[in-house]
Amino acid sequence: QVQLIESGGGLVQAGGSLRLSCAAAGRIYSDYTMAWFRQAPGKEREFVSAIRWSGASVSYVDSVKGRFAISRDNAKNTVYLQMNSLKPEDTAIYYCAASRSPIKPTILNSYDSWGQGTQVTVSS
Repeated sequence: QVQLIESGGGLVQAGGSLRLSCAAAGRIYSDYTMAWFRQAPGKEREFVSAIRWSGASVSYVDSVKGRFAISRDNAKNTVYLQMNSLKPEDTAIYYCAASRSPIKPTILNSYDSWGQGTQVTVSS
């Protein structure tokens, strides 16, 4: 397991942008997958995006495609989620997660390391 610390959340108007960061403490191997999930009030935690630490593969939930972009900086052991054209329905707590070679990267239970979460609020 690795320790994950998210930052970058906040309050933004609809149409605005935010960039979330997830700093990982510990050894990150090339076969790690890093992901972002989110949980809105009263809803289950859902997959948002994932990236292989090698950078060879990225994936997104349909609702954020074309608006969000995941990336990583190997030197800083940090994963980013650039969120553009934000909508009120993007309001949630965003969590960073990590796992070595998850079979199903979009599934919550595939991950064994989690951050504490960062709040994103989009006003209309």
